[in-house]
Amino acid sequence: MTIQTKQEVLDVLTMPEADFWDQIAPAARAACQETFGDSLLVTAMLAYTNVCKNQCLYCGMRAGNAIPRYRIPPEEVLALSARARGDGLGRMFLLAGEDRNYGFDRLLTIVAGLREQGYTVSLGAGELEKAQYQALRDAGVTEYVLKFEMSHPDSFQRLNPSTEYHKRLRCAQWIKEAGMQLASGNIVDWPGQTLDELADDILLMKELEISWAPNIPYLPAAGTPLALEGGPGNFLLNNKEMAILRLMMPAIKITAQQPGVNPETGLADETGNLQAVACGANLLFCDLLPEAQAKAFRPIDQRKVSGLAHCELVAQRTGLTLDLGGQ
Repeated sequence: MTIQTKQEVLDVLTMPEADFWDQIAPAARAACQETFGDSLLVTAMLAYTNVCKNQCLYCGMRAGNAIPRYRIPPEEVLALSARARGDGLGRMFLLAGEDRNYGFDRLLTIVAGLREQGYTVSLGAGELEKAQYQALRDAGVTEYVLKFEMSHPDSFQRLNPSTEYHKRLRCAQWIKEAGMQLASGNIVDWPGQTLDELADDILLMKELEISWAPNIPYLPAAGTPLALEGGPGNFLLNNKEMAILRLMMPAIKITAQQPGVNPETGLADETGNLQAVACGANLLFCDLLPEAQAKAFRPIDQRKVSGLAHCELVAQRTGLTLDLGGQ
């Protein structure tokens, strides 16, 4: 089964739930298994700063929010990553708010250190200059994560007032020109989003030829303007998007760390993760942040991710094996 056109995308997005789980989700899971075998990918995750200059209407780390801020110096980042490397983890997702005062040279130091430790490095640090993307590639970053969030320029501009839609897509092009893979995606079912917009989001991911879809449903964050406009996004729509993406682009990574009905479990919700895997998702995270920083890195409320024990539980429940990327 393949999905290519906007109408085919909309057909799945509007499909009755029972039909989706009976027809589309199994096809997506089969497509994932055909490409990745019986493995679930695991990547270490480390957010080195939660300082951000932006005022995005949906993000709990927006500059105007009064939350505890932190910056972890390179030597501490590398100490944390070294311990995870000892546990067999070989992929690193290094991420941050758009913190222009952290120091780009310090970021390059971290990347070089991670490469020396044997990691494959994915980085998400927001919009940068063209030369900086090239410098990161030269330092060893193979994949850069820059979500476009919303594919319609007017929606993007309203919800991301600190930047511009054309700048976000220009940065995406610079990332690819630098020789890095582009990971990008959207927020599913934010208040006011239409199915037409959601379908266009999915088609933009295909157009951008992404390597990883880091999508999650909209989850309100305290202190944000968008939280006043509506509650959480529809989890079924998020599951449908994952299945569509798997059938549309079989070889990409898709985030399986997804929320469930119990908000207290955050993104490490067992039911949410298992449903995501059933829809063709295949990437889990192991958060390396110490507890204090983990609580403060909160683009959404209850961001709680997981450790290796949770990843092992998901693998056990699905009958799959974990690929830690540490060979």
